[in-house]
Amino acid sequence: MKNCIVLSALVLAASLASAADKAPTVQQNLMGTCNTEAAGKKGDERKEFMKSCLSDGKKRQQERMKSCNADATGKKGDERKAFMSECLKK
Repeated sequence: MKNCIVLSALVLAASLASAADKAPTVQQNLMGTCNTEAAGKKGDERKEFMKSCLSDGKKRQQERMKSCNADATGKKGDERKAFMSECLKK
């Protein structure tokens, strides 16, 4: 029984460590940026600002994706994957 508990604790610790190592997603970055810009706003004003900010961010991301995709024409496999990754980070 003790071995099972120790094993469970180790698995939990390993999963938490690997989750902490992952880089934030584009959506998480956008949420953080919008949240910082919303400082000082409260209630409905904040809610409306966040809705607008997140919506604009998604549009910018879609435009960036289209642009990077067009620039990646002719690239394949790992070369394309690396290019898209770098392009989308800009």
